[in-house]
Amino acid sequence: MATIAKSHYENFTAFYPVYLGEHSNRVCRQLHFAGSTLALLSLVLLAVTGNPWWLLTGIACGYAFAWTGHFAFEKNQPATFQHPFYSYMGDWVMYWQMLTGQISF
Repeated sequence: MATIAKSHYENFTAFYPVYLGEHSNRVCRQLHFAGSTLALLSLVLLAVTGNPWWLLTGIACGYAFAWTGHFAFEKNQPATFQHPFYSYMGDWVMYWQMLTGQISF
């Protein structure tokens, strides 16, 4: 299977199966889910408090958890480095699929 860093993708549909392959480690997926959940919570707190630090907190949580999963457990490079837009889309599709039981935690 091609790696995300070395391939060009015509569309998200072509990218997503490779993206999932780069998230085969269960702990990596769990860290992505935790970071995304904290990012969403931070956005809610931003809306409630109006404090812009919650935006920074949300971004930091999302990336810190995901990148820890990749570097420490998956042992690969995050897709964000080569395909930031598709990677962002993939994060939220994978999040939804984990939330709805389509992908295991």
